[in-house]
Amino acid sequence: MKLSIIVPVYNMAAEGKLEYCLDSLMAQTIEEYEVIAVNDASTDHSLEILRDYERRYPDKMKVVTYPDNRRQGGAKNAGLKIAGGDWIGFVDSDDWVSYDCYEKLLVRAEETGADMVGCDYSLVHEHTFEPGEIIHNNTADQTGLLDREKHGKLIMRSGSMVIKIYRHSIIKENNLNFPERIFYEDNCAGPVWSLYFTHFERVEEPLYYYYQHQASTVHRITEQKCRDRMKAGELLYDEFLKRGFLEEYCTELEYRFCELYYVNTLFSYMLGMKRRKLSFVKELYAGMMQHFPAFEENPYYQKNTGEEEKYFIGLQKKSVAVSFYYYLLKFRVRQVRKIIGI
Repeated sequence: MKLSIIVPVYNMAAEGKLEYCLDSLMAQTIEEYEVIAVNDASTDHSLEILRDYERRYPDKMKVVTYPDNRRQGGAKNAGLKIAGGDWIGFVDSDDWVSYDCYEKLLVRAEETGADMVGCDYSLVHEHTFEPGEIIHNNTADQTGLLDREKHGKLIMRSGSMVIKIYRHSIIKENNLNFPERIFYEDNCAGPVWSLYFTHFERVEEPLYYYYQHQASTVHRITEQKCRDRMKAGELLYDEFLKRGFLEEYCTELEYRFCELYYVNTLFSYMLGMKRRKLSFVKELYAGMMQHFPAFEENPYYQKNTGEEEKYFIGLQKKSVAVSFYYYLLKFRVRQVRKIIGI
C-alpha cells in the first residue's frame, strides 16, 4: 500500500466539518491508500459519521475508537500502530485537502528520491476549494539533501506536520511518535522527526486547506494550554537529550525551546488570559532559566525576537514581579487609548 492518512477526530460532527474533511480524502486521485480515522473519545455524533464512512468505503476507511481522550498525539500514535502504507500523512479533522494533494506529493517523492515531502497551505473561513491566504510553511533553504545547516533550520522552523508525507520505514526504524494528552504535540514531534529524514522536497502549491473558525482550539487561550506548550518544550528538550542531539544542535534547540516554552507562552498568557497570575509567570521564568540560563545571548534570539519583547524579558531578569505589573499597566493603557480613540 502506498499511503496511510491518519485523522484524529474529537467532536467534529457539527456543521458538516467532519464530512467535508472525509469527502476530500475519499476522493483522492491515487490508488492503494487508506484513511485511518481515530475517534478520540468524542461525545457528539462523530463516531456515527465515521462508521457510516467505514461502511460506504470499506476498502479505504478504517476506524479506531478509544473511550478516553488522549488528544491528537495519542490518536496519531494509535493510527501509526496499524498503518500499512509506505508513506504516512496526517490531516486534522476540521481541515481538508485538494483531491490531487497526495498524488502530487507522492509524485514529487518519486521524482526526487525524497523521504519527506510537503506543500503550502491555504487559510480559509468557509468550506471551499478556492484558496484563501496562502502560507508558505517551509522555505527553499530547508529543502533538498539535508545537511547539518538545513537540519538546524528545520529544528527552529519545522513547519506543520499535516502538510507533509513521511516515509514510513524511517518512522518505524527510529521509533518516532507524538506526545500524548497535551496540545501542541507537533511542536515537539516536528523538530525531532525532521532530524531523521535526509531529503526534504516541497510542492509549491496550497494543497491543504486550514479551516479558520471560532470553535478551533487555537483561538482560545487557557492556562492549561499554556502549560501544555511548556510541557511540549520540556519533552522536546528531553527527546534531544535522550536521542543524542543536544550537544550538536544546542544553539538551535535553545532558540526553539526559548520561543516555544517561554516567549510564545509568556505573551499569549499575558495577552490572552483575563486573570493573570504572578505565580505562573514566575514558574515560567524559572523553567526557562533552569534549562537555558544564558538564552539572551543566543544569536537567533538576538536576531529574531522583537525589541519590545526583549525589553520586557530583560525586566524579568531584574524582577519578575516588576515586569508583570509593568506589562499589566501598559496593557491597560493601550486598552483605554483604543476606547477613547487616541
